[in-house]
Parts: sequence; C-alpha cells; structure tokens
Amino acid sequence: MEILKTVDLTKTYGSAETKVEALKRVNFSVQQGEFVAIVGASGSGKSSLLHLLGGVDQPTSGQVIIDGTDIYSKNEAELALFRRRKIGFIFQSYNLIPVLTAEENIHLPMLLENKKVDKTYASELMDILGLTGRKHHLPSEMSGGQQQRTAIGRALINKPSIILADEPSGNLDSRSSKEIMELLTFSVKKYHQTLIMITHDLNIAKTADRVVTIKDGVLYQPGEVSKL
Repeated sequence: MEILKTVDLTKTYGSAETKVEALKRVNFSVQQGEFVAIVGASGSGKSSLLHLLGGVDQPTSGQVIIDGTDIYSKNEAELALFRRRKIGFIFQSYNLIPVLTAEENIHLPMLLENKKVDKTYASELMDILGLTGRKHHLPSEMSGGQQQRTAIGRALINKPSIILADEPSGNLDSRSSKEIMELLTFSVKKYHQTLIMITHDLNIAKTADRVVTIKDGVLYQPGEVSKL
C-alpha cells in the first residue's frame, strides 16, 4: 500500500539572478513498510526533499500526500499536529533536550500531545534500543551512540507512519554507526513503519529496500543512474 507520494514537487529559492531550483518537479512514491535511502552530493537537494516530505518547509509548488492527505492543504496548526502524529524525525545532531533524561526525552512527543505514555511499549522500546540502564541519564552523561538511540526512541514512541532520518549515523564512529542502523531497521520492521533516510554512506544505502539518487534537484529512480 502506498504511504507517501509527491506530485511535481518543486522548491525554488530566490529570484532572477539569485534563483536556485532546489527541487525540480519531483514525483516519488513509497510503499508502507519500505526502507528507502536517498543519496546525493552536498547541495543536490536531498535535505530540501526530506524537509518537504516532513512538512517543515513550504514547497514552491506541487504536493506531498501522506496516508491519502495532501499535507500542504492544511493550515500551520493542523500541519504541526499532523507532523507530531504521523511523522518521526531523526537528525544527525540528536537534538535532545539537555535537562531531560533519556526516558523523558523519549516520552516528550507523547507529553506534547497530552497523551498517556504506554509504559509497556516505552519499556519494550528502551530495551530494544539498549537504554534500560541509561533511562535516568541526561544527554551529557551519555555517549553519542546512546544519544542517537534516545533520538530514535523519541521518533518511534508515537508510533508514526513514517520515519524521516537525516544522516542519523553521520556523527558516530563506524561501530556505533553499524549498531544504530541495525537497531533502526530492526525497530522499524518490528513496528511496521516506513523509513526514508538521507545518507552519504553507500554501505548504509545498500541495506535499504530501494536507493534513489538526487542530483541538481532531479530525482532518479533505480535503473536511471545512466542519466547522471
């Protein structure tokens, strides 16, 4: 079943001499439960694409449809609510709240929704992520790998339909990077979620169900690499 689709998605910055076409009429779809890796050089448009898929930037034109909903037909408040309920974000820089423990950081999306935390699910999630013994630690008391595990837990706690990950292992050493990817793919498969990831690491990309390449704002599907 199709979980996400873009229709002629375009993003332009500036005008006239300063005009930059970050994305050029991108048409892209993802099936529920699929792991898609997006690769491309710096400045290729991959971050712009991820931001638009997540509803954190406005397209110049085109549509992003998630679970049958055109997300940019919503007003700002409705879109913010949709993001919190349907999309989990994982960033390269972790973005944890420094005064909250690992457990509190993971629970945060539920608390923002004024929802009761499912303690059984939360405990299972922390166990899968290897954080049970670190749940009362602050981010400053954890390693980079542990902080990223916490960020993954925060992205998964609300049981979103889609996980968007921006170079989630980019700040980690090779061993921690491998562990994070194994944990992330295991968690997503276990909870039947969809993962769309930006990565520059071709070894990580090879673990995806599908790899798409973006260059100069144009998205190339598998088999179209010859066009590059």
